[in-house]
Amino acid sequence: MHFDIFRPVFVVMRGNTLFQLVVIMIVMDVLFGSLRAAKDRAFNSSVGIDGGIRKVGMLLSLVCLVFVDILCPVNLIGFIPEAFRGYIHLQDITVMEFFALLYIVYEVLSVLKNMTLSGLPVRRVWITVKAFLKKNTGEFIEVEDKE
Repeated sequence: MHFDIFRPVFVVMRGNTLFQLVVIMIVMDVLFGSLRAAKDRAFNSSVGIDGGIRKVGMLLSLVCLVFVDILCPVNLIGFIPEAFRGYIHLQDITVMEFFALLYIVYEVLSVLKNMTLSGLPVRRVWITVKAFLKKNTGEFIEVEDKE
């Protein structure tokens, strides 16, 4: 059985910086989440399994979206704010890359939360980000009562 259909997908993903950043952020989230659980002496297999399923789902969705990009190339750069475009240095954003950006933001927030609750000196950054989210999106992430 040949799996040549997957070759272009792996070529795209191997060379894509945003996909690589998603993988790095997932690893960081798992590491800092584990540190947090060790510090609190609160390892919970159901929380770990749920998180693992979510992370595998994120990666699988990116793989599926590469197929979408191959079959139907679309440039979603218009959905990226002008101010942010200068930081990412990209002229076009595929569907997979757009979702990768969303996943990176989600994972960065989770890493910041876990770092804060682990006792690392990032509390001020977490409070600033949380205030920004509350003000600009009407949403904020609750960090248990340990804040």
